[in-house]
Amino acid sequence: MAVLKHIVSKNANYGESLDYLLFQHDERTKKPILNEHGQMILREEYYLDGLNCEPMLFDKECERLNDQYHKNQTYDEIKSHHYIISFDPADRDECGLTGEKAQELGLEYARKNFPGHQALVCTHTDGHNESGNIHVHIVINSLRKYDIPKEGYMERNSDCLAGYKHHLTNNYLRHLQKSLMDTCHRENLPQVDLLSPSENKIKNREYYASRYGQEKLDKLNEQILADGLTPRKTTFQTQKQYLRDAITEISHTAKDVEDFKKQLYEKYQIVVTEHRGRFSYLHPEREKNITGRALGTKYEKDYLQQQFESNHRTPNIHPDISSDPMDILFIKSNLRLVIDLQNCVKAQQSQAYARKVKLTNLQEMAKTIAYV
Repeated sequence: MAVLKHIVSKNANYGESLDYLLFQHDERTKKPILNEHGQMILREEYYLDGLNCEPMLFDKECERLNDQYHKNQTYDEIKSHHYIISFDPADRDECGLTGEKAQELGLEYARKNFPGHQALVCTHTDGHNESGNIHVHIVINSLRKYDIPKEGYMERNSDCLAGYKHHLTNNYLRHLQKSLMDTCHRENLPQVDLLSPSENKIKNREYYASRYGQEKLDKLNEQILADGLTPRKTTFQTQKQYLRDAITEISHTAKDVEDFKKQLYEKYQIVVTEHRGRFSYLHPEREKNITGRALGTKYEKDYLQQQFESNHRTPNIHPDISSDPMDILFIKSNLRLVIDLQNCVKAQQSQAYARKVKLTNLQEMAKTIAYV
């Protein structure tokens, strides 16, 4: 199984792309790892080829082409596109995929889908975070070097001409995804449908935020345990994951849209907004809504309405409250819940906000004691 990722870069230093492919880098900071002599460390295993360029001169040849056409001269222009074909570790363990074979497939894919562009094709076998998955990097100059035949996914006449820039449209992206799926099927590698929307849409930025947030939380919990206390939270949640978990829980019990909105706000302080037939959600620590589409298909209106209809057909089973009358006791007050600093993303990013929250929490706890 393989997935396709796409990253754009406005960095005018094409040599940094080559350095990343050849030398070990810290995946968090993207900076090279140095040895005791301050020198970059070569990757243990990699396979590198160039298309329409000499791979070790990729930076100079791209700069020469840019100067020839007077393109990519300003800081805000996209200088290169970085595509990553990431294979599942099972492709290596169960299907016998090797670094050499992945490089062969990557070269074929680049020739077929990015003709006319100067490109680096490099396969790494170490995987991200030592996962061991084989992945192929394809870095192309955004400027096309040669004329190419016009294809059906191209929307502009200039999309096949030399001296014009790589133009990734939705049709082009679908073509790239289908091409990767066809390659995997041909090679007898299990493959998911890349053309169907994801039920849980987690992009690179959220993945890294979750990973680094978990690392930070683990360090904090180590200090808490060293002090003889028990951490309240052991799993880090991004704001999007907080929304997903809350929506999933409430959607199993809500009978209709209004009940869904009410329960989400009362239990998780999440505000649901409906606009043009779509749901968006306001996290309690945000000022801008997050669309259901950004979370995945399971969090969009159409899917949730089907869930509500299913819930409505399920008979209610009322608990026996006679055994414990306290379950129905409710006393209204103006007391507020304190903010969980350990799980508050904004507080972890801003010390000033964290100090403000601590003061507010102390005030609320004092009110609670006075009320009791």
